[in-house]
Amino acid sequence: MLEKIPVKKTPKQRIATTDQLSIDGERRRGRGAKTNLSGRFEAQVREDFDDGWESLDELEPFKTHVRHELAKTIITKNDSPDVFFDQSINPYRGCEHGCIYCYARPTHCYLGLSAGIDFETSLCAKTNAAERLEAELSKPRYRVKPTALGTNTDPYQPIEKSYGVTRQILEILNCANHPVSVTTKSAMILRDIDLLASLASRNLVTVAISITTLDHRMSRKMEPRASTPDRRLEAIAKLSEAGIPTAVLFAPVIPAINDSELEAVLHRAAQAGASAAAYVMLRLPLEISALFQEWLEEELPNRAKHVMSLVRDIRKGKDYISAWYERHTGAGPYADLTAQRFRIATQRLGLMERSFVLREDLFTPPKAPQAQLDLFK
Repeated sequence: MLEKIPVKKTPKQRIATTDQLSIDGERRRGRGAKTNLSGRFEAQVREDFDDGWESLDELEPFKTHVRHELAKTIITKNDSPDVFFDQSINPYRGCEHGCIYCYARPTHCYLGLSAGIDFETSLCAKTNAAERLEAELSKPRYRVKPTALGTNTDPYQPIEKSYGVTRQILEILNCANHPVSVTTKSAMILRDIDLLASLASRNLVTVAISITTLDHRMSRKMEPRASTPDRRLEAIAKLSEAGIPTAVLFAPVIPAINDSELEAVLHRAAQAGASAAAYVMLRLPLEISALFQEWLEEELPNRAKHVMSLVRDIRKGKDYISAWYERHTGAGPYADLTAQRFRIATQRLGLMERSFVLREDLFTPPKAPQAQLDLFK
């Protein structure tokens, strides 16, 4: 049974109510978030409660549901000065990987959904992405720029196996000689090694494989439906062998959880063939802070206070600061030490900071659809 409780739309009140919304562990097996609190734009909070008739016993485990979305546009412009791309493409909304730390979770609230379990189970596939991409690339005013694929959600999350939207996008970019960078934590990317190798032969692609930890148990807790660390290292090896420039992304760095693995992850990635590296400090904007703290209290209760203390040291006493140039690395002694460790490790291992330069001069716009039949055909 579902009860609706009116609340004011303030982050503090929403965080305070999350303890009441904990969902049974069996029902959310294989999911990262522990709750499904309403988004910040909703006027009500949903709460499951037992009405005395054991109604909660009838609830089934959460299943993944995919809605087809007809996108009006597919290329998103970016003017943030502290990221490496000017435009991006995201084939899906939401991500079944369920990474508890994912900075993209709050975007689900724009759909009237929760940043919690909804983000992992109520997904959208942009089934007309290829059609829209061809149309946008063929516009006379389009100016080619390296495009990032998978900046908000993973382009190789499990539903890609069924929908293939990411592959369709890569096929168009390959035909148009368009530069692209791909970021993923899924070994499914190896399915498209033919397209990636073709793009790489013209210096049109880079790939970044995100590895958060080498500990399989911790990985399963933090990112329950992502590829195992070993499978990601295998992906780095096979991509590198195919001549595809591949970087390792140690992200996020989580104080007192995976920070001690920084050098080990970089070392294993370098052994596998990675040629570059980058890292990102844990980010907890908006709803993610409450979700992450719930996860800490359940999965690592003995470390929860220490972790959050270090997080706040990095963010000047707050859970998160969104200032450009600081949001990705943090500030203060801990952040400085992490940067120094990363710099020393990459120099020792011969890993450059991710700074691949892709060609833009080969671009060939797709042929724009004709408004009428050719008179001479």
